[in-house]
Amino acid sequence: MLNTDSKDFVPPITRILNLKTKKKYWIHIGLFLLTFITTTFAGVEWTTGSLGPYSFEMLLKGLPYSFSILFIITCHEFGHYFAAKYHRVEATLPYYIPFPPILGFLNFGTMGAVIKTVSPVKTKKAMFDIGIAGPIAGFIATLIILIYGFLNVPGEEYILAIHPDYNTPEYGTTGLQLVFGDTILFSFLKYLFVDGSIFFPPMSEIYHYPFLCVGWFGLLITAMNMIPVGQLDGGHISYTMFGEKNHFTVAVIAFVFLFIFGISGFADSMLELNMNIGWSGWLLWALILYFFVKLKHPPIADSEPVGNTRMLLGYISFIIFILSFAPSPIIITSAGY
Repeated sequence: MLNTDSKDFVPPITRILNLKTKKKYWIHIGLFLLTFITTTFAGVEWTTGSLGPYSFEMLLKGLPYSFSILFIITCHEFGHYFAAKYHRVEATLPYYIPFPPILGFLNFGTMGAVIKTVSPVKTKKAMFDIGIAGPIAGFIATLIILIYGFLNVPGEEYILAIHPDYNTPEYGTTGLQLVFGDTILFSFLKYLFVDGSIFFPPMSEIYHYPFLCVGWFGLLITAMNMIPVGQLDGGHISYTMFGEKNHFTVAVIAFVFLFIFGISGFADSMLELNMNIGWSGWLLWALILYFFVKLKHPPIADSEPVGNTRMLLGYISFIIFILSFAPSPIIITSAGY
């Protein structure tokens, strides 16, 4: 006979729930560790240009990239998480999404992370706060990484160790060239923090510099999340600021622009026009938004305005979106163009 009056007695249902909770924690931890591994491999590939196999010393070179990108992703997702907790909305811990290196594909080692709300968001203020907390936290983390990267650019010997022929006339005249598209904010920070008299790599070599590469990637992810469509972070903010009807109008306009940039980039790459206008990735993202995320935000039965302070923060977040957005973030051209 069980002594249910004992202080040490734990009901069977409680044990089952505790086991389930522990199992969920291990899922989050496991995905984080897998993402750490895949981002470390990606970091070695981006910064050294080597496709493996890698020695232990080689893998260490991927750690600055891995730590930096996980820092940005973690700040973003826990921004959402703590905002949800503040409004008493139940949410999961982040599910990190690893992405293994695949030959022939541009790979940043991860597809980000997601959290899931498991109880309804009942007010616009809560939805606004949960929506904006992630990109703001991630953006601040991105700024930290970028500023550190701009202030600590290694000398020309760094790029020469990767490309010994970097200063020769023949360098870059054959094969394909990968160029990261500039943004208003990237250029502005470079102007503020980089001494014009010292060596600074062109945008076709930025990916070899882990902090600049991750910072640039952080701006891209910020822009992708802040598009004011559906249930993206920008969609949550737009819906709570402008209401259902106006939000849908804004979402359609944003989708059209994204679709145009995508079609332009796709045509440019397929026809080898080398006009460098748009990016085919925007077309894929536009289709994902249209068919899966949806343009329209699910309704919230709350008519109370979010207030002036939140409106101001919302406008600031959209300014961040504009400063971080690159119409042509990734350009692949034939060398010589």
